[in-house]
Amino acid sequence: MSTSPKPVKKVPIHLQSAQNRVYIKNGQIVNHDRTFKADIYIEDGTIKFVGSSSDIVIPGGVRVIDAGGRLIIPGGIDPHTHMQLKFGGTVAVDDFYHGTKAAIAGGTTTIIDFVLPDKGESLVEAYDKWRAWADPKVCCDYAFHVGITWWSKSVADEMRIMCEELGINSFKMFMAYKGLYQLNDTELLDAFERIRSLGGVAQVHAENGDVIAKNVGKLLAAGITGPEGHELSRQEEVEAEAVNRACILAHQMKVPLYVTSITCKSSAEIIGRARRSGYCVFGETLASSIGRSMNGVRKQDQVLYTTSPPIRESAETPRQLMKSLA
Repeated sequence: MSTSPKPVKKVPIHLQSAQNRVYIKNGQIVNHDRTFKADIYIEDGTIKFVGSSSDIVIPGGVRVIDAGGRLIIPGGIDPHTHMQLKFGGTVAVDDFYHGTKAAIAGGTTTIIDFVLPDKGESLVEAYDKWRAWADPKVCCDYAFHVGITWWSKSVADEMRIMCEELGINSFKMFMAYKGLYQLNDTELLDAFERIRSLGGVAQVHAENGDVIAKNVGKLLAAGITGPEGHELSRQEEVEAEAVNRACILAHQMKVPLYVTSITCKSSAEIIGRARRSGYCVFGETLASSIGRSMNGVRKQDQVLYTTSPPIRESAETPRQLMKSLA
């Protein structure tokens, strides 16, 4: 008589190699406010103790790591990732497993990814879809922003569900990608007003999508179809204009604003002036934009450095952006 096999509980992929108890000793801890020498005891993924070894009794079965002569730095938080994102007929090469595995290898222990609904799609349904992609695969802590890619009363209603029931309090609007994600100024104002009423944070991708669409048409008509056309369609002033407009619109609605993907000096200066004037606005730049410029990049290699907004041509831009960060 045959019997059915006993069911086996599947261990989530991010816990398969976890160790329950870890003791790190003799390390130099680097926090945001100070650096100090201390030991750390971790149990079930939670830091239980930070202090002198004389103040704790370590249980048996602990993995001990001697961090003598080394720095212990808190895990990084990457607030802007796109795992397995479908866009422009392609899908991001990193899914939630490979992307977060790479994150941990580099010292990033939390990511915040983006739920981007299709035009007309329910925010809640898009959120559930992204959760279904992420939950079985993630190797680190993660959270979501939600994109407001179209506007209607149903979107406004679902934003309350996002905040009050699903733990989402940051929403991203696009001033670019005309015909796909772009909102007009009236829709931006309505979205900002709704976010303020919910106590959330507004994010924007700031480029003038109408100007870009015009420029793309002109470039294609002139036969420019290579990667060099990307930056030509969205020069620095096209980004800076949208950054300035976003700051003003958000300030009028009294909502905190987080501007993503700042790639040029003029945009950084606009945000700096707004902050000094009392606006509640924050700017985020890209590792690619502070790591290099397009100066000296061969035409045939430009496709390897395509971001939106683009990495800028001036060799001074990375230094200028680092100065703004400082």
